[in-house]
Amino acid sequence: MRQEHIDQINTAVAAVAAKEVINHFYFVACGGSQAFMMPAQYTFDREISIPASIYSSNEFVHRAPKALGPDSVVITCSHSGNTPETVKATEVAREKGALTIALSHLEDSPLWNAAEYPIHYDWGKEADASDLNKAVLYYLMFSILNAVNPCEKYEKGIASVANLNDAIEKAKAQYADTVKAWGSKYKREQMIYTMGSGACYGEAYSFAICLLMEMQWIHSHAIHSGEYFHGPFEVTDFDVPFIIIEGIGATRPLDERAYSFCQKYSDKIMLVDAETFDMTGIDEEVREYFAPLLAGAVLRSLADAFAYERGHDLSVRRYMWRMEY
Repeated sequence: MRQEHIDQINTAVAAVAAKEVINHFYFVACGGSQAFMMPAQYTFDREISIPASIYSSNEFVHRAPKALGPDSVVITCSHSGNTPETVKATEVAREKGALTIALSHLEDSPLWNAAEYPIHYDWGKEADASDLNKAVLYYLMFSILNAVNPCEKYEKGIASVANLNDAIEKAKAQYADTVKAWGSKYKREQMIYTMGSGACYGEAYSFAICLLMEMQWIHSHAIHSGEYFHGPFEVTDFDVPFIIIEGIGATRPLDERAYSFCQKYSDKIMLVDAETFDMTGIDEEVREYFAPLLAGAVLRSLADAFAYERGHDLSVRRYMWRMEY
């Protein structure tokens, strides 16, 4: 990771460590930026007793959580740094006296200037994986955890970020043939469901709303594995496609149960099983939290395969950035 990013993270973490009382951590963003912070909220929920919540930016502004105030830490993210709802959420949090940290690819953007502690991340094919948004978030996440509750486990989490690139490349290579076959076979599907839970739910959600609906115009819906049997499983049939992520750790039994039922009645299942990933270099104690990053890389490869097979580039939009909304 570049020293610039480490310095920005350390400055923000020092500010968090200096607070005598923290009553709440809020993760606030929209769309894919919100989804990519879902594993962080899950990790905080599992690891420390300080409450942590995740909000869509505009709801955060309008819901106005009563607990939000000087004892709160609000972490926001917008790739462009220009998402109006997220900028507003950051401004509102700061007006309430909360400590505000913002992640963005664009320096000196409205979001960058709205937050007390902005943190930059790199983007693009040439960037090292340790400097991309998810790696920067994880370095920040484990650094904050270690500041509020010092623990060797969190130091292992920080160290594991440096090995993320190798683990991601291995996962993509492992699933390369599956992704290619699925992209070709199911390129004309009109509806594809995604499913996951725990740390990996955010990847199922992001793939559904961003990569399928936004970037490929394919109808989709993200189903939480724990909710599958409380309504959604009624749509399961031999010709209904599902993408299922089986995570590792605490909520894996939810995913296994959903997959076990689904495979009995659907002939169109792509299983991304995090237990099969080669996570050498990622400490065993934190692999549950890193699994979404590898699963997400596999699903991104699938999106690329769909884009190629369908002749629909991932950058094409009908409404987003093209008109007022």
